[in-house]
Amino acid sequence: MNEQHGASWATAIQATLHCLTGCAIGEVLGMVLGTAFGLHNAATVVLSIALAFVFGYGLTMRGVLKSGMNLQAAFKVALAADTVSIAVMELIDNTVVVAIPGAMDAGLASVLFWLALVLSLAVAFVVTVPVNKWMIGRGLGHAKVHAHHHH
Repeated sequence: MNEQHGASWATAIQATLHCLTGCAIGEVLGMVLGTAFGLHNAATVVLSIALAFVFGYGLTMRGVLKSGMNLQAAFKVALAADTVSIAVMELIDNTVVVAIPGAMDAGLASVLFWLALVLSLAVAFVVTVPVNKWMIGRGLGHAKVHAHHHH
């Protein structure tokens, strides 16, 4: 057995929280902008997902760039580390928000909108942690980031 085998839950949770932070920033910003500009729900979701990836990758790249890696290499690490995690999170997150009746149309001033968003991020977090644990245990996903933090 190699030393990579079986990532701890703590590592998986940390990686997922990291991803969740980027996702949540992008998600909320996307919803806020989409609502403010009166975009169609589908356009708002697309914008939120795009921004979630931008912020998700951005947070990872920030950490990796600190270790002295160049931008292109850092972006490749971010892609490898976060793509599956963000994709899973966004899929669950947006499915939950869209599934809650009226949540997308509730508007930013409504409690329903924010409750739906918090609930969806919580569900996404719970689903994404085991995905990250499995990936890190196989040297994938966030394991690629940690490889660069220890140099």
